[in-house]
Amino acid sequence: MTIKTPSTQKTTDTESKLSNDKATELETHPFEPVLPPNATVMMMGTFPPTADKWAMSFHYPNFYNDMWRIYGRVFFDDADYFRIGDEKRFDPERIRDFMFERGIASCPTVKQAIRETGNASDKNLTVVTPVDLDVILPQVPKVKSLFTTGGKATEVLLGLLDEPIAKSKHPKTNQSMDYPYQWQSTDDQKADVNNLTLYRLPSTSRAYPLSLDKKVAAYKAFFEKMGKL
Repeated sequence: MTIKTPSTQKTTDTESKLSNDKATELETHPFEPVLPPNATVMMMGTFPPTADKWAMSFHYPNFYNDMWRIYGRVFFDDADYFRIGDEKRFDPERIRDFMFERGIASCPTVKQAIRETGNASDKNLTVVTPVDLDVILPQVPKVKSLFTTGGKATEVLLGLLDEPIAKSKHPKTNQSMDYPYQWQSTDDQKADVNNLTLYRLPSTSRAYPLSLDKKVAAYKAFFEKMGKL
């Protein structure tokens, strides 16, 4: 999706300025990647909701996003494993410690973006600056599998490849494909990129029309395949 050009309709200077300000409000992803040096898989989403929706300052911060419930059920058979008591928030330190212990990295595919409608919907997210894998991959040299948490993240990653891939060829949910990433910087070309595989898993947003049980089953099957269970 591209940034819309200014309307050709006649408007007042004030209306034009307000419209332009709203359309070009650039945001930077607020959370640093989690990059355990022993990681063999890396989770890659897009962009968090606005700060008023956060229950914690960590990836997938909305309490009503089911990511950490899914992890809890997959690894500990307890949807509330990462929850703090009866509070409507999860424990970011516990999650981070778990990811380092299990060798699971988490890195967003988007560094900077514009929310066209002011919410976290990927459909209305204009990606301005994608992730720089030249910077990220050397920090997780054992990673051989990337897994996205939705279509937009998949689209962004495939857009980084030297050879474009038609959208009709993008993996559907619960499918995978080879990911032949090539270094973009000549400084990195002295080392080989691992033979990467890209997996697309279901979105953990409750807006995604799939039951929690089926999402848990998909993530469990993936982590079993990756030797994490």
